[in-house]
Amino acid sequence: MSKIILTGDRPTGKLHLGHYVGSLKRRVELQNSGEYDKIFIMIADAQALTDNADNPEKIRQNIIEVALDYLSCGLDPAKSTLFIQSQIQELTELSFYYMNLVTLSRLERNPTVKTEIKMRNFETSIPVGFLTYPISQAADITAFKATTVPVGEDQLPMIEQCREIVRRFNFIYGDTLVEPEALIPQNEVCCRLPGTDGKAKMSKSLGNCIYLSDSADEVRTKIMSMFTDPNHLKITDPGSLEGNAVFTYLDAFCRDEHFERFLPEYANLDELKGHYQRGGLGDVKVKKFLNAIVQEELEPIRARRKELEKQIPEIYDILKKGSEVARAAAADTMSEVKAAMKINYFDDAALIAEQAARFAEKSE
Repeated sequence: MSKIILTGDRPTGKLHLGHYVGSLKRRVELQNSGEYDKIFIMIADAQALTDNADNPEKIRQNIIEVALDYLSCGLDPAKSTLFIQSQIQELTELSFYYMNLVTLSRLERNPTVKTEIKMRNFETSIPVGFLTYPISQAADITAFKATTVPVGEDQLPMIEQCREIVRRFNFIYGDTLVEPEALIPQNEVCCRLPGTDGKAKMSKSLGNCIYLSDSADEVRTKIMSMFTDPNHLKITDPGSLEGNAVFTYLDAFCRDEHFERFLPEYANLDELKGHYQRGGLGDVKVKKFLNAIVQEELEPIRARRKELEKQIPEIYDILKKGSEVARAAAADTMSEVKAAMKINYFDDAALIAEQAARFAEKSE
């Protein structure tokens, strides 16, 4: 069986460092590994509309922002199929059929959905499209026969619900759909990079993001104002690592060779942490070190993005061609699904012949 990846992002804003360490960097590595036969990367605009239906312009404007971030990070349309979800009508049709295989109570029990509903204050008025998000995601995954779905741990309930739908469908209609496996980030800290203010999650609305498209000055300003240990008031004070966003970012980005270039008085991150915890190391020095590391990581991305911004029509063409490839793949799956469900009436020559014979016999 072919090894196929399906992954993507909602175009509700520019992508940030959390996206980068949590998924984007890994996607590029997987793309270039040669281990997978096909890689589908989706800009999930239809899913984004489930909680932004009153602001479609927001989604429309951010399609190109996400595409620019994808390409500037190294996703290659020659190796990965980049496409827009809403342009694949088969996904909507699959979602409709899958709705018959899932109960309302099961959707309401999904931990990821419960968390997202609370976060968006949807408790009293939940859009149906948002509640059925796990069903839509199952359609996305199965339409391309994805065997692997890279996700964070918070998305595991969604993958499990997809697997349940696949098993239910195959039990009723025969083996048709592929049951996917989740691929979790190897570096635990990459599962959830906190905001610059120390809050658990980066969020555009909270203003605590470092965007991949930020200028060097913007990145520096955000890092130098980053949350650390509120009790570390003087350099001589012992510092705490727990909840300290600067050290969480260092866990995600820092390598031993960074010390050789930017902070040679330390051999590795453990030594730096030890000094901070003992006291005698100021936050400013640590932040300057983090800034040097992050700037080095982001500079080639910024440079590529600057060039790509001169090629906007070509990028839309990449998305159009990718959507055509994706739609062809989804159409093949839909054909198999309809045959399994016995709703491929016009393609079923045996059915037509059988009915013709039955009525011919009846009229004799």
